[in-house]
Amino acid sequence: MQTVKMYTTAVCPYCIRAKQLLKARGVEAIDEVRIDTDPAERARMMEITGRRTVPQIFIGDTHVGGCDDLMALDSRGGLQPLLQGA
Repeated sequence: MQTVKMYTTAVCPYCIRAKQLLKARGVEAIDEVRIDTDPAERARMMEITGRRTVPQIFIGDTHVGGCDDLMALDSRGGLQPLLQGA
């Protein structure tokens, strides 16, 4: 299974929803980067993704996007293959 990295904040309902979906799809560990406690990580996230909102989700080297992007990927059947490294 690919590694999953997620930029988050403590009280983000979209972050919680994204984590629930990933866990339901078999992801056991998420490398969570809290940007609300580390301004340097917020700047890094914005530099890498060009986005200011959380969550920002990476599966392996692929930037999936936010929660809505993750849900859309799952609904069209693309999440499991990406998680499996296909």
